[in-house]
Amino acid sequence: MNIKPEISWTDFEKIDIRCGTIISVSDFEKARNPSYQLEIDFGDLGIRRSAAQITAFYRKEDLIGKQILAVVNFPKKQIANFFSECLVLGVYGEDKKEVTLLTTSLPTKNGFQVG
Repeated sequence: MNIKPEISWTDFEKIDIRCGTIISVSDFEKARNPSYQLEIDFGDLGIRRSAAQITAFYRKEDLIGKQILAVVNFPKKQIANFFSECLVLGVYGEDKKEVTLLTTSLPTKNGFQVG
């Protein structure tokens, strides 16, 4: 496994990673790969939507109330008929089909920033 090229601290500071709580989950039937459509509460930043390929390990009902980490300063991305407003972070398994979500180990205020 190769490490990506080194970046500067300034490059890292451009990435806005925040904690949010998943408040709704639905099947994303028009996605090419099995996915969910998520609504995530980021506190003062508001509610943002995201598409996530996390169906291998997570059932919809188990995701409600789960705190996750996401990049919130990417531009919106259209996926089929859906606009994703943030990128939920996770770790790929060996086959790149299974994703383990990055979560908080203790409850954290929605919208708090990773730094």
